[in-house]
Amino acid sequence: MKRVVTGFNGDGASIFVSQDEPATTYENTGIKWTEIWSSYPDDLLPIDPNSGPKREAVNDSVFPSKGKTIFRVLEFAPNLIDPATLNETELAEMNKALPGLASHMEPGNPGMHTTDSIDYGVILSGKIKMELDDGQTAELCPGDVWIQNGTRHAWRVEEKCLMAVVLVGVDRRT
Repeated sequence: MKRVVTGFNGDGASIFVSQDEPATTYENTGIKWTEIWSSYPDDLLPIDPNSGPKREAVNDSVFPSKGKTIFRVLEFAPNLIDPATLNETELAEMNKALPGLASHMEPGNPGMHTTDSIDYGVILSGKIKMELDDGQTAELCPGDVWIQNGTRHAWRVEEKCLMAVVLVGVDRRT
């Protein structure tokens, strides 16, 4: 996967700032997690793309806070492992690479989680099921899109699945 980033030169003309591969931040427990880009509420055009993808220092979480956006690509394997089954060393490694992920997962209900975000996704290859809290599922195949409105859900992997996702941090109504 190649990431092409545009920006501006000193005269305000459009330029290619980089054409490189995004960094894979984590690959373990049956998931490959690739951060593409993120933005913050205070970003203004023109954005300085030289800083590359950022992770917010305020909460240092893989899930966006209000107004933050994250674009990532996820690859799920059928042997996806529930973080609750990891040993202490494996869990520490995952928490370092993917801060906040394990704390969003429900103990005793593998994969089920809820985030304060609206997520837009498209399945690029493979097949996966989205399961909601009442047990209903929707099978997603290549070309299918999904919008996750902060609802409780889990991913059930049937075959290796590659998806692109944009997450937008929002406040939750109480």
